[in-house]
Amino acid sequence: MPITRTVLSTAAHDPAQPAIVGPDGALDYAGLVEDSRRVFAVVDAAHRAQAAPPPPAPETRGIPITAVSIASAFHAARIVAGLAGYRAVSATIDPQWPLAHRVHVVVAAGIGLVIGDDPALAPALRAAGWTGTVLSLAEFRAREATTAFADPPTVRDADEAFLLLFSSGTTSDPKAFLKTRRQYRENVTVSSAHLEPRPGVQTLAPGPLSYSLTLYALIECLATGGGAHLADAFDAAHLAQRVAAERITRIVAVPAVVQVLIDAARRAPDAFAGLDLVVTGGANLPAALRGGLATALPRVRLISYYGAAEIGFIGDSRGGDGTLLDVYDGIGAEIRDDEGSVLPDGELGTLWIRAAACSDGYLAATTDAVLRGPDGWATVHDMGRLVDGRLQLAGRAGDIVTTGGHKVSLPEVERAFDAMPGLGPVCAVALPDPRLGSVVALVVEAGSPAQITKATLQAWARERLAPQFVPRRWYVLERIPRTAGGKIRRPATTALIEQGEGIRL
Repeated sequence: MPITRTVLSTAAHDPAQPAIVGPDGALDYAGLVEDSRRVFAVVDAAHRAQAAPPPPAPETRGIPITAVSIASAFHAARIVAGLAGYRAVSATIDPQWPLAHRVHVVVAAGIGLVIGDDPALAPALRAAGWTGTVLSLAEFRAREATTAFADPPTVRDADEAFLLLFSSGTTSDPKAFLKTRRQYRENVTVSSAHLEPRPGVQTLAPGPLSYSLTLYALIECLATGGGAHLADAFDAAHLAQRVAAERITRIVAVPAVVQVLIDAARRAPDAFAGLDLVVTGGANLPAALRGGLATALPRVRLISYYGAAEIGFIGDSRGGDGTLLDVYDGIGAEIRDDEGSVLPDGELGTLWIRAAACSDGYLAATTDAVLRGPDGWATVHDMGRLVDGRLQLAGRAGDIVTTGGHKVSLPEVERAFDAMPGLGPVCAVALPDPRLGSVVALVVEAGSPAQITKATLQAWARERLAPQFVPRRWYVLERIPRTAGGKIRRPATTALIEQGEGIRL
């Protein structure tokens, strides 16, 4: 696994190079190697002390699983990084997930040790029959202070399980899947070629380590000899100060942070003089964010990439309106219909990907969903079309609705309003209709200027959308529901409108 090989190499020739930096502490590469010996010693002892340890999921081939579910990105990062050079599988569990979801993944996956600060977690796990160990972060650190060092970390076998990851746990029980060291090495190869992690580059990746984007930013920084600068949350007040003081040249963040960056750059542009690149996950970055960043920081480049945690990096966009993605070399992409037949150019269907970084499949104990087909191609059920070899995404399967016999992509409806002057966030939803089965409605967040009316919205839509895509109903909500990462929650928005919470225009 390149993270351990590079960590050991960098610690030997550039020991003072920053490795992990956060509000709760900092480690250079030499310190990270030393710290890992304490981390693994505590983890190994905790697993060995269990009288009846939970058997880990068979897919791990017997390797014990340790989960980190704490708010501190720095401590979560050093624990995950510290275990990378040992026979260990790590997982990060969002402490803000519903308690039932956290209990489900711990029990189903056979996680044996959880480092977490929620006092409700241990009793809930015991009630579910779990026989593992829960340590608070304070307890873990106290044991680190008194436990003898483990042997130094070593480069592990490529086919050994490395990380246990999860699909989103905000609306349903999460699906778990493993990444081997070989699969992460393949992922690092792709990101290194396109997303520019470099030796010595200082990357700021704000947000919880339970976000796959933040976790991967940590891994790719350490795998390439760079510095991973972390933050527990999106701290707008200190963003400019950190970028300047820590000599940040690269930011990796979810789209919600791009707006925070734009606002901070408008207030203190000189603080961002050294910033060169912003990398954001999620394709189809809104035009308002692209334009805002270009105006506030005209010399800073923007890469908006698309990928899936289960599969790996797939492609990115770097110019224009961002709706067409260049698929990376070595990644196969096909659009298929419901029967599995490959569709011609321009046809909307399910996206299937062939990538060396793809996981083998979901853990059987957490879901019966299939990730990879017998032919080795995989899908997370994103919808899209290929246009002259470039990929245009249309959302997940639930984002495609049929109205009057036409398939309509709700994200494509939303994108049509990206550049409408004065318009705030919008969310397209499908509502039941006795004649058409369903109709498209657009929900606008309150606060738009007075000139944003039903008539102006309709006129804007008719100029930019095919007739079947033009919303038939229009609503205003005080606030459109969002996830912790800032993504709009379409099902929750639909529910509010169906409950009569919106004002119909």
